[in-house]
Amino acid sequence: MIALPRLSAPRFGIGGLRAVVGHRFVGVGAAGLLFAGALAALVTLVGPMTAGPPRARIALADALRHAPVGWREALAPATGALAITEDIVRLSDRPLAPLAGVTWNSGAQTKPAAGALPTAPLAGLYAPGPGGPLPIISADGRTPFDGYKRPFVANSRPRIALIIGGLGLNARATRAAIENLPPEITLSFAPYAEGLQGWIDEARAHGHEVLLETPMEPLDYPDNDPGPYTLMADGSPPEIVKKLEWVMSRATGYYGLTNYLGSRFLNAPAAYQAFASAAAGRGLGFIDDGSGARLSGGGLPRASAERVIDDQLSQAAIDQQLLALESGALQRGQALGAGFAYPVTLDKVARWAANLNERGFQLAPASALATRR
Repeated sequence: MIALPRLSAPRFGIGGLRAVVGHRFVGVGAAGLLFAGALAALVTLVGPMTAGPPRARIALADALRHAPVGWREALAPATGALAITEDIVRLSDRPLAPLAGVTWNSGAQTKPAAGALPTAPLAGLYAPGPGGPLPIISADGRTPFDGYKRPFVANSRPRIALIIGGLGLNARATRAAIENLPPEITLSFAPYAEGLQGWIDEARAHGHEVLLETPMEPLDYPDNDPGPYTLMADGSPPEIVKKLEWVMSRATGYYGLTNYLGSRFLNAPAAYQAFASAAAGRGLGFIDDGSGARLSGGGLPRASAERVIDDQLSQAAIDQQLLALESGALQRGQALGAGFAYPVTLDKVARWAANLNERGFQLAPASALATRR
């Protein structure tokens, strides 16, 4: 078993691991994660390799020197001094601002794409929490939803938004989504991903707004186990908020939350209300994959996807779902879909979006379709 940092990747039992690896939102990334762990062990034994996927080299002193006021304190552990095996990893996974010393092992400098979103965290939108920085509403009333969403100006055309989720667990798929999809497409990241802040920073540098996935109890729990920080339908409000705060403290730069599973949790009114109140109190939105389409209230910006485009994993089926989104947008003026970072999905979505404007539609970020309920 590979030892992972406490706050970078929680441990699962055998049953939970089997369930997570088998689920559609994690299965593709699990093999890559295990391979990455084996590769890390090999590097430890034989020394660094000259080839391999890009790896950022960041001087921690420089990162902290450019950090906003209060960020160092927010990253400090709840008790005790920094521990090399846990907190240094947390720090190195959190590039705080564009630094001249950041290079990839290929020798190329990282450069923000045109239309990059502001580097997170934004002043006034975070505060120290028990496990890391937490989003807050600023003193002047500005919310993380408004601060971190992608700006959007609607035209007269029907709007289509699309969320691609399950990111951060498979480096190849994550990088392909960030670099190859149009910046208007919203990206959703798993909270258990290692280097989560770095991935979010890179997504925002390419213009993508970001959602953070929240593990929620499904109907077939515990056979399908979203992990130790799963929000349970029968959980007390303090327990739900405590787990949610761990999820929210994993990174910054996201404007809202989305569900990971949750068919049982989202049908438990008291549990959902505890979740929604906590998210609203921190100025976040909630956009679900369709599982919460019947939910009302909560007092936060909301939207529900009307279809998952890759429930059937074939090119023809994905094409049909994308056409259905276009049809829905023509009928109602807007449509929201969701998908997972499968290679076939990424390829089909990139091709579909390339000439969407020519077909009379406007590609929009998911935040543009959210309304306060």
